[in-house]
Parts: sequence; structure tokens; C-alpha cells
Amino acid sequence: MANRNAKGIGLQPSGVMGNEPATQGQSKYHIDAGHVAAIYNGQAVKTTGGYITTGSAGITANTLGTLNGVFYNATSTKKPTWNTYYPGNITPADSEDVTAFVCDDPMGLWIGNFDAALGANTPAAIVATIGATAGTGTSSGSTINGRSDVTLTQGTIAPLANSWRVLRVVEDPANSDMTAAFCSVVVVQNLNQIINSA
Repeated sequence: MANRNAKGIGLQPSGVMGNEPATQGQSKYHIDAGHVAAIYNGQAVKTTGGYITTGSAGITANTLGTLNGVFYNATSTKKPTWNTYYPGNITPADSEDVTAFVCDDPMGLWIGNFDAALGANTPAAIVATIGATAGTGTSSGSTINGRSDVTLTQGTIAPLANSWRVLRVVEDPANSDMTAAFCSVVVVQNLNQIINSA
């Protein structure tokens, strides 16, 4: 049976290791004024030169967390503007930077899905996936709701080297078929930019 999700769902915050309550806490960072590339809600991000940039498509990239939205003062009206994602090419009024809100708990859990089938729906196949690591593909997303449609890449599954570690298949019968693309899993950061930096 195919999974209900027919495309990537980005990385959706879903709790904290140890089954602690999820506070959905997020921290403020900055996106450089005029940064060209869009960054979507639920897309992995990292800091580069002090600014938030995409952490997607870096299969082995150290990531900081995922983008949850942005704030800036509009150039023409100088009105406060909130958006669920960063559409790219935004230079706020008075050449300020864009404020980025990032879910950055290094022990946070996220739900994502794989771009291809993982194997059979058997205990052996499930156990083989648990603890493995994977990267994310190139991210695009919706300009209507701002959600990323990035997926975890099945072809990058490896024991240690990648950005995200698979903890379990989600308990969602409509999206847990490992024999089909877009099976949803719970992941934690394997390579966190703060914890894993030298």
C-alpha cells in the first residue's frame, strides 16, 4: 500500500529525546539582508559567517536545526512583516537583517520522510533502518504556505556519516509503509553544528 504523503514533508518538530514535553522553543538568528536563496519552513539550516543559510543538500553537513519563520520590516512600508518562510532577496528597511526563528534544540525530534522505499515491512527491515543516518535532498517548497518539501535521501543511508539519525518509523498507518516512497520516520540531528564542532 502506498503512503498517503506523495511528496516530501520537510522536517517537522515533533518532541524531544527522552519523551520530554516539546516546548516548540525557537531561537532568534539572522539572515543576511538580500540573501538570494529561499529557505522554507521545516528546512534544515546552519550558520555560515554568522548568518542562517540552508543546511539541506549537505548530506554530511552539521546543521543547527530547522527554520520556523522570519520577521523583518518591509522596505517600502516599514511595516512589521512575519512570514512562515524566507522567500529570498529580502532587504528590510534601513538595511537591517532578517530575523530568523530556528527550532534549534540539539536533542529535538523531527518527523521527515524518505524519497524512496526503505525495504520490506518486516521487523528485520525496520531494525536495519533504526540508528542509520541519512542526509536531505535539495529543498524546494510552497510559496503559498511556506512549507519545505525536502525529503531524507534513501540513497545516502549510512551507519555514521550523515546529518540526521533515524530513531523509528512513525506510528501512522497511512504513512509507515516501508515498501513505498515517502515513508515517515522520526529523526534527531546526528551532526549538530554546536555539539559536533571542533
